[in-house]
Amino acid sequence: SRQIRPFRADCSVTPIQNAGVAEMPRRFVYGRSHFSENYVMGLNAHASAFAPPTASDGLTPVIGPTREALKAALKERGVAGFRADQIWKWVYQRGVTDFAEMSNLAKDLRAQMAAEFSITRPEIVQDQESVDGTRKWLLRMPDGQEVETVYIPEDDRGTLCVSSQVGCTLTCKFCHTGTQPLVRNLGPAEIVGQVMIARDALGDWPSGKEDRRLTNIVMMGMGEPLYNF
Repeated sequence: SRQIRPFRADCSVTPIQNAGVAEMPRRFVYGRSHFSENYVMGLNAHASAFAPPTASDGLTPVIGPTREALKAALKERGVAGFRADQIWKWVYQRGVTDFAEMSNLAKDLRAQMAAEFSITRPEIVQDQESVDGTRKWLLRMPDGQEVETVYIPEDDRGTLCVSSQVGCTLTCKFCHTGTQPLVRNLGPAEIVGQVMIARDALGDWPSGKEDRRLTNIVMMGMGEPLYNF
């Protein structure tokens, strides 16, 4: 991280153009009138067209899915459901990034988790900090797409601006991301991963600290969150 001049905190980077996706018609998102009687069908088509890719490494993400989904994934592999609660605490309360650190799991289970599951964060491409404490991360997803996450400190709170899409379908005049075409939605692991990276950088582990720096999360980064579902 390095000190730089103050910068605008409008999360915006140039997305990689996916052939056949970036230039898809914007009729899906300009307004309800474009859906007419096919409103729900249009939403489903939009979600399908811009869906995040499946993990190329074949590993099941722990970050992102619900606790119940994690329990189900463990049970499919013959692991007792209560282990999900232990893993959940290590990941979301302690912030561990390596299954080997989960000391209340048997060694063979830790090895199994490392072979079949993932708790990795997005790659940090750039970490910038302004003189006023505002901090911005440029993050790269496994498929090479990049988004930004911004932490904005104030006297009584610390707010994290999280991205939900690569690019955007809306054309808001006040937002630079609105000039970029939508490439795809971010998946749960990619969205929650932004929060994990911020907590890593801000020293906000373990959870429950009275002096925590991250107190608020807003979906006001790249993309329109209500069009990612």
